[in-house]
Amino acid sequence: MALSVRSWVANEGGKHLVLVLWLGANTLLFMRTFLLYYCGQQYHYLHQMLGLGLCISRASASVLNLNCSLVLLPMCRSLLTYLRGTHTVRSRKARRLLDKSKTFHMACGVAICVFSVVHVSAHLVNMVNFSVRYSEEFPSLNVARYRGEDPRLIILTTVPGITGILLVLILFLMFTASSYCIRVSNYEIFWYTHNLFIVFYIILIVHVVGGALKYQTNFEAHPPGCLRANQTNPDKTEEESGQAEGDGRSCREEARFQPNSPETWLWVSGPLCLYCAERLYRYIRSNSPVTIVAVVRHPCDVIELRMLKKDFKAHPGQYIVLNCPSVSSFENHPFTLTACPTEKKETLGIHLRVVGDWTERFTELLLPDPGAESEILPMVQQRRYPKLYVDGPFGSSSQEVFNYEVSLCVAGGIGVTPFACVLHALLDGWRHFRLRRLYFVWVCRELQSFYWFAELLCALHHKLWKENRPDYLNLQLFVSQTDGLQNISEERYRPLSSRLMIGRPRWKLLFEEIGRTNKHKRVGVFCCGPKGISRTLHRLCNSDRYSGTTFEFNKESFS
Repeated sequence: MALSVRSWVANEGGKHLVLVLWLGANTLLFMRTFLLYYCGQQYHYLHQMLGLGLCISRASASVLNLNCSLVLLPMCRSLLTYLRGTHTVRSRKARRLLDKSKTFHMACGVAICVFSVVHVSAHLVNMVNFSVRYSEEFPSLNVARYRGEDPRLIILTTVPGITGILLVLILFLMFTASSYCIRVSNYEIFWYTHNLFIVFYIILIVHVVGGALKYQTNFEAHPPGCLRANQTNPDKTEEESGQAEGDGRSCREEARFQPNSPETWLWVSGPLCLYCAERLYRYIRSNSPVTIVAVVRHPCDVIELRMLKKDFKAHPGQYIVLNCPSVSSFENHPFTLTACPTEKKETLGIHLRVVGDWTERFTELLLPDPGAESEILPMVQQRRYPKLYVDGPFGSSSQEVFNYEVSLCVAGGIGVTPFACVLHALLDGWRHFRLRRLYFVWVCRELQSFYWFAELLCALHHKLWKENRPDYLNLQLFVSQTDGLQNISEERYRPLSSRLMIGRPRWKLLFEEIGRTNKHKRVGVFCCGPKGISRTLHRLCNSDRYSGTTFEFNKESFS
């Protein structure tokens, strides 16, 4: 499928620009540090002893400093939400870059792992060289205590060596526990190991305190390679030695060395303090438990939870993070808001699918009786519910639905939740939004899944018909599982029956139809569902089949 340059720039240009800048900064920092240790006079004797291992270890360390400072910034969720919700970031393209914060966090994490391997390998070579090339002329420059000392002993008896082993161990645990299979099968392992980052940063700051590498402080009075008084360099001829003395390259004093001053704390202290301040703010904000107002069991193992929290304000498309100490004290899970507090209604709501250990235990606490369909308790009896803490709200890509004149929202199964809150907002009033046409496609395996928001869809349909805007919402429902298929027979859900189709959407035809109807416009495409659907939509958004119409792809992801 041919690419459209205009569409590619709209969808990929911003993130590729950031990628190029990030790679350029890493490359520039690596080369600058490498050349400093390779050519710098103050490191002449140290370079003679260690060779390229010195240059590579220090260059990789500078890249590690950069990425260890950057990796925390994408996880400042409240800061990103603030930037998205204010006029600080006016450009829609810039706001869309905020949706890639998790991807950037992962890229920095991978860079940390890769350059840690390079850094450790180079330092292992350095330890061998410290032992083999022990300098009798400059004893203070050595880390080894004598020539031929076991490099393993050097590592285990120095501060950089011990802290380096701990850093490698922690980084290995964090990296392996971040894999998709572990996060899905046992989220607690991922959560606990990932929070070792606090220990990681503390040890990282201590790591450079040992002062294993030293530089010359008096290279002007003692030029590198100069001859001391009454000393002849065995590597030079008599003529060369005389020439060196004539050029003023004789030593006026002995070479003096001192350890490099620690720089890591300068790189990481700012982002680390910012992240800690944000976590403290989030802890204070979410410290009081919410009041659970209603719990409803929907078909296909979906639970609707209605809650009440004082001074809670949110916008459609945002998500929250739930913590239930009765299930797990430290485990937090993100859920998209399906109902935001408004002037008419103060409650907030989510829909969660019962998949995995955490949701199963949480559902058992909410609805102990498996046969119970719903439970709505008076305020005085709310203690029957477990304590629940809500952190957020946080911004996501679905907030941008209203910032386009035309939007296409594609949901797969429970991926409908980001758009449910959007539909609720349109039900309250659509005229004050920039959005003038919404294409809504919902694909489910089972027919019963459409009952989650059947009443909402029908209510919005009737409202738009009464206000003479039936074309405002283009609704398409697809059920992919045809075994024992039945139609939506309830009379009140008739608008859904007429829009229900069997099979899967024909995405190319849909995009062509939208392109013909909305020429020379920018159409926002929003997706929350399986990877197969998102990949297809992403590819179609970059194609050149729709002359004059630009499709901007937005994918829902929790950072």
